[in-house]
Amino acid sequence: MISRFKPQLGVQEFLALFRRNTGAVKKFEHAFAKEFDAVDAVAFPYGRSALWAFLNAVGVKNYEVVMPAYTCSVVAHAVSLSGNKPRFVDIQLSDYNMNLDLLPTAINENTRAIVATHLFGYPSDINRVEAIVAEAEAQYGHKIWLIQDCAHSFGATWQGQLVGSSGDVGLYALNISKTMTAIFGGILTFQDQKLANKVREWRDQHFCKPGIFKPWLRRLYLLAVYFAFNKYIYSLTKWLQHKTPLLDKLTKFYHLDGTIHFPPDYLDKMLDIEAAVGLEQLKKYPMIINQRRKIATRYDQCLPRKDGWIFPPIIKGATYSHYVVRVPNRQACIMHMAKNSVELGELIQYSVPNLPGYSNIVCDQDDCSRSDMASGTTVNIPIYPGFSQKKLQEAIDAI
Repeated sequence: MISRFKPQLGVQEFLALFRRNTGAVKKFEHAFAKEFDAVDAVAFPYGRSALWAFLNAVGVKNYEVVMPAYTCSVVAHAVSLSGNKPRFVDIQLSDYNMNLDLLPTAINENTRAIVATHLFGYPSDINRVEAIVAEAEAQYGHKIWLIQDCAHSFGATWQGQLVGSSGDVGLYALNISKTMTAIFGGILTFQDQKLANKVREWRDQHFCKPGIFKPWLRRLYLLAVYFAFNKYIYSLTKWLQHKTPLLDKLTKFYHLDGTIHFPPDYLDKMLDIEAAVGLEQLKKYPMIINQRRKIATRYDQCLPRKDGWIFPPIIKGATYSHYVVRVPNRQACIMHMAKNSVELGELIQYSVPNLPGYSNIVCDQDDCSRSDMASGTTVNIPIYPGFSQKKLQEAIDAI
């Protein structure tokens, strides 16, 4: 079966597991900042830990943080657990990013931060976001932090400018489902060295050194990933996922959409072993992006335009973390493709305001209908590097 995603892991990452990697976190921060046009970068155990730490470090508490309604639940969890209240804004269906026509009215005197998400590899109009923020700061007379969520959009550009290379901070996540991975982990990028120093100092005061067993558990986890995504083994992985509670329990340890919580180790510092894998992934990053763009273009050229199917646009600067199609009957589509040995993904099956932990928060304008539509109709067609031409054609033929 063709899996819905597959991390781009090779011999180099495997060998990194068994090297002495002392000081790898600092090296990874430096290399990541250089690659993504930042003056500095600060690493964390998870992307959600990074966002939570940033809001704490700059003193944002008991305020509103504006964010899209259609995004990963852990973004809202980080905002809530930092002592703030999310304010949700609906999306536009052309690229699934926040509808910027609605953003100005979502900002008020209690707004202290905006999370501008670049979803599925599509860059949002960062020039317009910055102009809206500047106008609101002038109107209300206080700082509004601009956080660019680039977890899906490593290397995406808007009018030639890297997302995350402006505003106050860029936010990246590095688990195995992301464009590049450090096993787990998250990282913040900065254009202001003083701000980076402030956040790093706060991290070092509040985060702790992991226990002696955690590096070995991370090694075992990555080795299991190599095993699980092997083309001869993946059918067993699917069986374990759907027919036993084993993998479901592991997923819930890290991620519960409907419960506002963090993993137990959210205050651990990033491990050197994780950073070492991240350094190897950075070397592959240009190839990974190039291959995703090629596969997206091939799909766009070859997939038939079925009635009721809404295909994603091919946009200059996009990096296609996912190739997202809206379909009339998602479950029927998933089952049909599975019978043809192609697994489809359902990455975000909810609009965050509809989750139990956020049901008391009204979406801005009392209307997040586009987020609701996307949450119930989207599927992700496999788009990872490593596809052979034969496998790529099999996916096209199945559709």
